[in-house]
Amino acid sequence: MPATLRIRKAAVLGAGVMGAQIAAHLTNAGVETVLFDLPAKEGPRSGIALKAIENLKKLSPAPLADRNLASAIIPANYDEDLDHLKEVDLVIEAIAERMDWKLDLYRKIAPHLSRTAVIASNTSGLSINTLAEALPEEMRHRFCGVHFFNPPRYMHLVELIPTRLTDASVIEGLEAFLATTVGKGVVIAKDTPNFIGNRIGVFSMLATMHHTEQFKLGFDTVDALTGPAIGRPKSATYRTADVVGLDTMAHVIKTMGDTLADDPWHKYFKTPAVLQGLIDAGALGQKTGAGFYKKVGKDILVLDPTKRDYVPSEQKASDEVAAILAIKNPAEKFARLRASSDPQAQFLWAIFRDLFHYTAYHLADIADTARDVDFAIRWGYGWKLGPFETWQAAGWQQVAGWIAEDIAAGKAMSDAPLPAWVTDGRNGVHVSEGSWSAASNSYKPRSTHPVYARQLFPDAILGEKFDQGTTVWENDGVRLWTLGDDGVGILSFKTKMHTVNDHVLDGIQHAIGIAEEKFKAMVIWQASEPFSAGADLKGALGLLKDGKFDAFESMVENFQRTSMRIKHSLVPVVAAVRGLCLGGGCEFQMHSARTVAALESYIGLVEAGVGLLPAGGGLKELAVRAANANPADPFESLKKVFETVAMAKVSGSALEAKQLGLLRDSDIVVFNAYELLHVAKSVATALAESGWRPPLPARAIPVAGDTGTATFKASLVNLQAGYFASEHDVAIASRISDTLCGGGIERGSLVDEAWLLKLERRHFVELAKTEKTQARIAHTMTTGKPLRN
Repeated sequence: MPATLRIRKAAVLGAGVMGAQIAAHLTNAGVETVLFDLPAKEGPRSGIALKAIENLKKLSPAPLADRNLASAIIPANYDEDLDHLKEVDLVIEAIAERMDWKLDLYRKIAPHLSRTAVIASNTSGLSINTLAEALPEEMRHRFCGVHFFNPPRYMHLVELIPTRLTDASVIEGLEAFLATTVGKGVVIAKDTPNFIGNRIGVFSMLATMHHTEQFKLGFDTVDALTGPAIGRPKSATYRTADVVGLDTMAHVIKTMGDTLADDPWHKYFKTPAVLQGLIDAGALGQKTGAGFYKKVGKDILVLDPTKRDYVPSEQKASDEVAAILAIKNPAEKFARLRASSDPQAQFLWAIFRDLFHYTAYHLADIADTARDVDFAIRWGYGWKLGPFETWQAAGWQQVAGWIAEDIAAGKAMSDAPLPAWVTDGRNGVHVSEGSWSAASNSYKPRSTHPVYARQLFPDAILGEKFDQGTTVWENDGVRLWTLGDDGVGILSFKTKMHTVNDHVLDGIQHAIGIAEEKFKAMVIWQASEPFSAGADLKGALGLLKDGKFDAFESMVENFQRTSMRIKHSLVPVVAAVRGLCLGGGCEFQMHSARTVAALESYIGLVEAGVGLLPAGGGLKELAVRAANANPADPFESLKKVFETVAMAKVSGSALEAKQLGLLRDSDIVVFNAYELLHVAKSVATALAESGWRPPLPARAIPVAGDTGTATFKASLVNLQAGYFASEHDVAIASRISDTLCGGGIERGSLVDEAWLLKLERRHFVELAKTEKTQARIAHTMTTGKPLRN
């Protein structure tokens, strides 16, 4: 089998929470997917799968990148539809974690599979080698574990677990498919219980629960200490348990207890009494409305085990610990935590000590390298740094000495010794040659799999440095640079949140001039998210407050000039978008020759939210696109985009941005954000090689005119009458409709781009002069939230 695995069609077995969402994400990625479940007792035979598909549209966060994709998933049942399996290239089994059920299912499907189909289990911890035994011998070399994390669309991690017999080419092909097509961070795990992510992640939660009791802390206090304060997600520990489901948590703990009898920490692998008590009471967390937390009205209450009742949550760290956690230097921070007599500080030192101890002790058994462990925890649990990175940043030998002292003093959860390699004089596990492999007693560099050549700036492990390219020109707003000698310039913004100010506007125009002289193409790409949060409101509000309306209008004019410079550049300018792409950022990508957007791009013309309308050419561009799509009646195409702009809608994905009319059909969606720059440079090169010429200036654009504006305004009256829109909302939306429809002229009149830009500018400046708009801008700047006035 070639290392390139061509997957046209997939089947997911099991339409539960994980199965349905894996099917949704494969469908997002353009893979035709059949979703199987048991035959329903009543109604249509594939009713269980049908119901699961319908439910995908309601879930939040949305598993489908575009709700319309639900209809592409094929519902099926095991009694009538096994014939589908003949055409399938990949089968992912995602039924309940029962070995006997899984083995029965494999025996049932095996006769229907093609000779080349790859079969994988999404088990979170059962033995992959044992599961393989249910398959006919000739299929076992095509079987492995593929463990997605929940929710599959958003969690970057997939663990790939080969058996003793899995062909290397199957693993290589799947790794490439998962990385590029599905957009995942792949970690190759060994076939040990709970693999890497859950083995370390669940141990960390168990240690945290153990020390919560030991130091007599409240669950909300622990969450205050184990969330963003230490670089972990807001849901921290107990809120995460509630979200996952306390019964699910108990099941994973039981798996560890049943399968890890020889683990020196085995006595802790049992469900803590407080967790068991909640499960017995039917309080399973978020899905039942109560767990460690309970929401009553708008109030969040937390369980107080001493009172056996819920009390108001007072989630905060003590003053001493808050001060320690604010220390930037990790070595100083850990020294202070260990030396402090504050119970919260002792608790934090204890959970880190036991995590480091456990992870080092098991590294050789569970993973090939320390890098795999750190990535599994970062990508699967959302930590900023993995356990080894945290330890290394805090001073490897110093921390190792403290751990050894605590083990000797009987303070650690286990008296198992630290492995000899920990204390052999090293300064850490990540060095320039690679990351430590305890199993092979050597440092191993990153994978040489060709798929990683597409990641020009991969997710960096602690201390890793990548070539930052050669600067060609820069000012205070932007940097124009190159990477290699492929003739493509890269433009990156230097501002906070990559907002747009005068330096950025002038910088883009100047950089395009240089690109036209020196390069064949240019890509606008930011080294980190977001692409751009839009115009710098602070500078704009300053001009308005000082009454400098001429300066304000010339800034708007410069914005439009920049967009048009992008559009009419003599070399193709490609926008490489990921994360937020709002306001002016959205307008820049609309004017580019092509946009290459990561799936998780949240794109919107949001100016209406701050009392303005898009005036960087965005409305002009929408009017031009509507005219091109339907010259006889542009109004038809404007209906959808009017609502998008007037309601300041932001797409929930790049695919949805196409539905909203903010991306073009010809724009490209990339599933792995780390491949974005590679693809954008390739697209820019292809445009240049195919003889790129900018579009000719549009001088005869048919517009919807005053009748179009009147129709839009009529719909606004109803919104205002129903109190869905304020008077100012209606004023803003009226000006948006007037611009999109070309102003107060006859339907079908022909105008040019300059006419539409002038309309944009006039309405923008007039709105900016109003008190209500200035109040909206100021409110958004201070609170980050929109004001309805």
